[in-house]
Amino acid sequence: MRRKHLIISGLIAACALSPAAAAWAQKSDDDAEKKAKRNAEWNLRQAPLPGKRNAGACPYVKVLYDAARWEEFKDNQEASGAVAYTGEIEGLRADCTYRGDDPIRVKMQVNFALGRGPQGRDPHKTYRYWVAVTQRNREVLAKQEFTLPVTFANGEDRMRIADKIDGIVIPRANAQVAGDNFEILVGFDVTPEMAEFNRQGKRFRINAGAPQVASSEK
Repeated sequence: MRRKHLIISGLIAACALSPAAAAWAQKSDDDAEKKAKRNAEWNLRQAPLPGKRNAGACPYVKVLYDAARWEEFKDNQEASGAVAYTGEIEGLRADCTYRGDDPIRVKMQVNFALGRGPQGRDPHKTYRYWVAVTQRNREVLAKQEFTLPVTFANGEDRMRIADKIDGIVIPRANAQVAGDNFEILVGFDVTPEMAEFNRQGKRFRINAGAPQVASSEK
């Protein structure tokens, strides 16, 4: 799946830097500009954003632990026979580009593993997840929710999907604000019960042909 969304619009991301954080010199490379145009279509088998020398590091990107898994049970019963749908964010892939005082532009791929349990009567399911941009270890600057509609094929109870987000833009107050002053978090739009289930390290996975057993990761 491919999406083109602007996560932040009109945000003045003012971020104080430590004295040790020096501004990076702006570089100009005509050949790199031409290469960037040729590779405008993002291809994960290549460098996602080639051809530009960044003014600094990229934002930190990670999955929020409490929202990393989707565990949906019928009547909130934590039992193998009550599993309706499951989901897990298996990994992230992201890269960024910016120079001078340009905004930071990030492209990201979110990898999902999804499952359908015995109570998942409908083959069509819409998962919900969110992406948030924060000032690192501080407040949330922007947050946007996404839907992930899927259809399980007949006889299939598991599937993997890679969802691409092409338009995360983080404005900067000036050229001295580097990308590592920001953090991008990803998670399912979980209920409080799901968050607590995840917090305890529990999980249900759909395993075809084998008993479904709840396990706890300590």
